[in-house]
Amino acid sequence: MAQAVIKLYPGTKLAIGPSVDNGFYYDFDFPKGTKFTETDFPTVEKEMRRILAGNHDFVRKEVSKKEALELFKDEPYKVELINDLPEGETISTYQQDSFIDLCRGPHVANTKEINGQAFKLDKIAGAYWRGDSNRPMLTRVYALCFEKPNDLKDYLKMIEEAEKRDHRKLGVEMDLFHLDPEDPGQIFWHPNGWTTYTVIQDYMRKMVRRDGYLEVNTPAIMPRSLWERSGHWGHYQANMFITESEKRMFAIKPMNCPGALEIFKSKQRSYKDLPLRLAEFGHDVRNEPSGTLHGIMRVRGFVQDDAHIICTEDQVASEVARFCKLLKQVYHDFGFDELVVKFSTMPEDHVGDLATWERAEKALADACHEAGLEYEIQPGEGAFYGPKLEFKLYDCLGREWQCGTIQADFQLPSAERLDATYIGSDNQKHHPVMLHRAILGSIERFLGILIENFAGAFPTWLAFEQVAVVPVSSEFDEYAKKVNDVLLSADIRSNVYLDDSNMKAKIKQVSMEHRTPYILVVGQKEQDENAVCVRYRFSSGKPQETMKLDDFVKYVQDKVETHFIGI
Repeated sequence: MAQAVIKLYPGTKLAIGPSVDNGFYYDFDFPKGTKFTETDFPTVEKEMRRILAGNHDFVRKEVSKKEALELFKDEPYKVELINDLPEGETISTYQQDSFIDLCRGPHVANTKEINGQAFKLDKIAGAYWRGDSNRPMLTRVYALCFEKPNDLKDYLKMIEEAEKRDHRKLGVEMDLFHLDPEDPGQIFWHPNGWTTYTVIQDYMRKMVRRDGYLEVNTPAIMPRSLWERSGHWGHYQANMFITESEKRMFAIKPMNCPGALEIFKSKQRSYKDLPLRLAEFGHDVRNEPSGTLHGIMRVRGFVQDDAHIICTEDQVASEVARFCKLLKQVYHDFGFDELVVKFSTMPEDHVGDLATWERAEKALADACHEAGLEYEIQPGEGAFYGPKLEFKLYDCLGREWQCGTIQADFQLPSAERLDATYIGSDNQKHHPVMLHRAILGSIERFLGILIENFAGAFPTWLAFEQVAVVPVSSEFDEYAKKVNDVLLSADIRSNVYLDDSNMKAKIKQVSMEHRTPYILVVGQKEQDENAVCVRYRFSSGKPQETMKLDDFVKYVQDKVETHFIGI
């Protein structure tokens, strides 16, 4: 692709071009006045296929730093990369045809090994050089690339389906929420969306209560002194919203952990009090760059199904195993049974000594084994205060989402940080371990995942409108109201539609806008028999049927109580 662009747009400078999931990208600095758009993609693709057809060998050559600088003297971005390389590091180039570039490799031997039909230029984005907003803005060209043409076709079909399910599009169509460009990263929840949101929150509240958690709530704004002692001020300040009052500096909390530890410290604790499981639906705010915001998936203001388990070091393995069991049950209830576990180890930017980190990582690994979980190592991806497990689930399109996490923290409760202690069985003070954990992560983001996974057609237990009651004519409005009252008294989320539009228009509105699982059509027969004609959601494929009203109530209650994924 780079060779094609250089030929078609002389004077273009090359930056970097790494592989990414499902393809690659390359950053270009086009000559001033050149307007490169997606309409240019067919021309570039044609030139790429011409190059591939030339059966050119990929020739690797190792060069010295001096040779590399001479070779790329007309490429300023390459020169900067070369100058930043440590002395003595191997520098390799690859050449095919007349084109040469820096690359570690390895490469295939010849362009004929690449199936020219299995790639497609995908999209364009702006990207600052090396992610620095003070550096030049480059043009990033993304391409899709697969080994087989059919794999590319399947992926394009998946992308087309994903666009139909885009939570931002469905959020408007279903009147769930809106986003105001004047208030970036903040969500305005409408009644429909907020109903499902609170259903999720109430479900999680019930699950953690059953699992031995105590719910707490901590202040939204806490002083700089606390964030300095916790270490967040030094490691996370750029993402914090800062405010000042009475000549003191405060931060709106970006996470909840210091507050939970302050509750633990509010009185002397004994080893008999541990483990102490503190759950908090904490509203956090993070100063994310506006360019990274994405619908309700990536926002500035959000709520986590957060919790902190304060325990002894000996209890870490059993508590993590217990958490994993809860997490799997929760994911199952939302329809996700396939998950991957990633184990993130000590990053370069960390607090605490190596010995403490080794103990923390061993405890987490032992817990995984106890829970019967296999994991993949992510070297250096841990939080600055401790290693963590990340739990990734897959939606109906096969897309991977990282949601749950649990982190073993030996640092925050230490004497050097927030100095939390408990009295051990030896009557001496000891520092506990703090496990930071979430299952859904951000509830906002998780709801976005659910919207796309179910294409807005939520399972009965999650639907903001579970039942719509539609009379065949105004003659049966009173019976429709009676049916609706019975459903509401049974804690079933129901609405009755009595406006002047005809029955078919009402059914279409409910089906397309609300994706309501059950539409109850009532007329003379239903009124005479105290029954309802049940029309199931269009996507279910189930034929309509007549049921006694009491039987229908029990039917819906069973679907809700069992968290049935369907209707």
